[in-house]
Amino acid sequence: MADAAQTPVIFLHAIERRYHQGDAVLEVLKGAELAVWPGQSVALIAPSGAGKSTLLQIAGLLEQPDGGEVYLDGAPTSGLSDAARTRIRRNAVGFVYQAHYLLPEFSAVENVMMPQMIRGLARAEAQSRAVELLSYLGLKDRLTHRPAELSGGEQQRVAIARAVANIPRLLLADEPTGNLDPRTSDHVFGALNQLIRQSGLTVVLATHNMEIAARMDRRVTIRDGQVLELP
Repeated sequence: MADAAQTPVIFLHAIERRYHQGDAVLEVLKGAELAVWPGQSVALIAPSGAGKSTLLQIAGLLEQPDGGEVYLDGAPTSGLSDAARTRIRRNAVGFVYQAHYLLPEFSAVENVMMPQMIRGLARAEAQSRAVELLSYLGLKDRLTHRPAELSGGEQQRVAIARAVANIPRLLLADEPTGNLDPRTSDHVFGALNQLIRQSGLTVVLATHNMEIAARMDRRVTIRDGQVLELP
């Protein structure tokens, strides 16, 4: 759990984001604030169109806010070059989406090796960690299967393994079980939650699933462009 004396892993400060639609301006985030401390898991619960995905994109340095600052481990990021932002995304932030986005021509283990090798790890080391992660997530017998040979739940577990392969400080998950049936969703989230607890990952997870949200440390929502804590 969080220690107030620690620096937040992610701190979104006074974040503004607006989109122009013809002559109209859509204000999505209006000075939004969110701090998440090391080892915390936060469920982001809000209706479609409230700005959940936008908030996660900004937190992951995939999108620039129109105002405010994103601090990672206490350091501001707005002045970083594109190359520096890419390096942070590769090394410090993991992403899991509703769609798994696995590379279809590669096996499960190769999909998890890929980000590690891009980072510079030797092939043998990347393979060893990929096998360890996939085995931990219950896929020991599916290592050489390509995505088309895996079930939806298995594909999403491979995507989770890929997201944490580089041992990120922060994991951002956008409806990671949204495409799965309730039983498979529960199984995948159970595997993810086990991994979170085991590794001490800091997580922000957008979900409509209240059962999943109840198993996180905190729950927040977006209302009128602001992030609000929920009981």
